[in-house]
This record gives sequence, structure tokens and C-alpha cells, in this order.
Amino acid sequence: MTAVDLNSDMGEGFGPWQMGDDEAMLSIVSSANIACGWHAGDPIIMHRTAEIAKAKGVAIGAHPGFGDLWGFGRRVIRGDSMSDLEKQMAYQIGAMQALAVMAGHTVTHVKTHGALGNMCNDDLDMAMAVGRAIKAVDPGLVYVVMPGLVTERAAETLGLPMAREVFADRTYDDTGNLTSRKKEGAVIHDAALAAERVLRMVEDQEVVTVTGKRLKVTIDTICVHGDNPAAVAMARTVRQTLEAAGISIRPFRSP
Repeated sequence: MTAVDLNSDMGEGFGPWQMGDDEAMLSIVSSANIACGWHAGDPIIMHRTAEIAKAKGVAIGAHPGFGDLWGFGRRVIRGDSMSDLEKQMAYQIGAMQALAVMAGHTVTHVKTHGALGNMCNDDLDMAMAVGRAIKAVDPGLVYVVMPGLVTERAAETLGLPMAREVFADRTYDDTGNLTSRKKEGAVIHDAALAAERVLRMVEDQEVVTVTGKRLKVTIDTICVHGDNPAAVAMARTVRQTLEAAGISIRPFRSP
């Protein structure tokens, strides 16, 4: 592989409260996933993030989640019908599209956040509901999925373009899903270690689980979470490490 996308979740503040250094991160990544106001974000932040991304040549996507500002979208919420979930996703994607247009930019992809994303990777019905919402809003939008899991199958079934994502700062269990944040060591904070792991993943096209199991995958994009103080340094180290190995960083879908 000679090129890969580097993405980060952004716009996750609310009102005067800021989460992460989005402007610095937007100087490093090639794609940004912007919170749509349900787990974090608001119209002002969404517009500003899209505007800065446009100026820096960074592709943007909608980052919908559960309506859970208090829990930052990381609490499991059940009970909504799949039909209701589709409408919730369409609502958030549409909001991001509108604010992107105001900023002179274009939404190219959709990536689910937090607990919703984890549940979609385990539950085909939920993954399909998200996919149907994406397809209803714009069948050209890229569905960001985890390779080998049911989100990938949902995108294939619905005929949606997809980008298969791995994570620089998270560990994997033997199913190919992320290990729970409740487990010690689930989040990687060492930038050099994260960069070394990412380079190995991209070169070998596989992820290594916490038990040492090797899972063959296709990798289109790499995520560095933007919601911690070390995120910018980690993203910079990951990018520098990949480029030093001859791997270029570019969006998986240009606006």
C-alpha cells in the first residue's frame, strides 16, 4: 500500500467547552469526523470545524451518535426501533451536510461514534439501519466500517461505498472489535508505540489482538482519537512514521 487516510473525531466540544485541539489536529489528518450535536458538538462548532477543515484541505464526515451529551455517547442505549434509529442517523447527517454547505465544504462520509459504533459492529440489524439511513440521505456517502465485522457486511449488502478503519490508540479483542475501555490497557497513550503498531498494521494488512491472534484485514483509514491531551502528538508521530516508510497520507474520498 502506498497511501492511507488518517482521520480523527472532532468538533466534540459544546458551547464554550472545548474538547481536544481540533485546529492543530486538522493540520495533521486528512479526514475529520465531526460530531453532530447529539453526543457532543453544536451548530457553531460544527460549522467552525468544517470551515477550518476546508481551509486546510481536510475531508469531512458526519459523526453521529446516541443522544447522550451527559455520557459523551459512550453509554449503551437500547429500546429505539431500527426505524427510529434510521431517522436519528438521517437527522444528524443532514444537519452536518447543511452546516458543511454553509462553510463551503462537502460531507463525504459517515462514521458512527462511541457506544453506537461498538453496538453496530456487533449487531447486524443496527449496522443495516445506519447503512439504510446513509443510503437514503445520499448513496454516494462512504460508510466507515470496521474490517471483518458486521458493519462491513452491511455496507456490502446495501451497495454503499465503504472505508475500512483501524485504530492507532486502541487494542483489539479476538473478535476483531475494540477491547472495552473498561479494561486496563484498552487505550494506548504512548505515541511511539501507537505509530509502530500502525505501521505494522498497514504494511501487513492485519491487526494483532490482545492475545496475539493475527486477523487479516483491508485498511483504508486510521483513526487517532482527538479527545485526549496527547492526541495531537500521537497523530503527528503516526503520520511521520508512515511517511518515513514511504506511505503517503491522503483522504479516502476527496470532496
